[in-house]
Amino acid sequence: MWQMREQLSQLTILPVLVVNSEEEAVGISQALFDAGITAVEITLRTSAALASIAAVKKALPGLSVAAGTVNTVSDMEAVADAEVDFAVSPGLTRALAECARSLDIPFLPGVSTASEVLGGMELGFDCFKLFPASACGGPALLKALSGPMAEIRFCPTGGINAGNASEYLALPNVLCVGGSWMLQPDSIAAGDWVSIRNSARDSLKHLVR
Repeated sequence: MWQMREQLSQLTILPVLVVNSEEEAVGISQALFDAGITAVEITLRTSAALASIAAVKKALPGLSVAAGTVNTVSDMEAVADAEVDFAVSPGLTRALAECARSLDIPFLPGVSTASEVLGGMELGFDCFKLFPASACGGPALLKALSGPMAEIRFCPTGGINAGNASEYLALPNVLCVGGSWMLQPDSIAAGDWVSIRNSARDSLKHLVR
């Protein structure tokens, strides 16, 4: 059940996608995959999300596809039916944790405080999404948490960009970062997947682990 640390340790960036159609999702994901990205998070923020997850998994079997914005048990059940590789939430409740466990879905829950990390540890988690990372303390918070919670690992998301991603990735308790800075809205609107690919490739090239 709790395979998140292994999965995330293979990544540098987990791109966060908000998609409006299956075609758009496949186009973006193909561009990211061509750039060297090995996993994407498709958020449940649009009506096209679940169908898009299925479409991307079919088109790109070598790409790990996560479902993001999994906020309720019904969301968790829906993404299980879509056969996602893992589920991501901005927060954590016992109901979500128990549902993920019963469905055998790797789950990355969100936290923003030390107390929330402790609560997650009691539920068996050792890997969390720090969200919203920049608003809740950013690298300074992660450094502070690394002392009393040295065994815990994070994927910070929220306010991550090309200018600060390396600062997060340099921290020993950060496995990867989540963000959408390489997904320029104008390029997506124009279906310019080459620009998306080049932006993602450039991001990977310049990030320091």
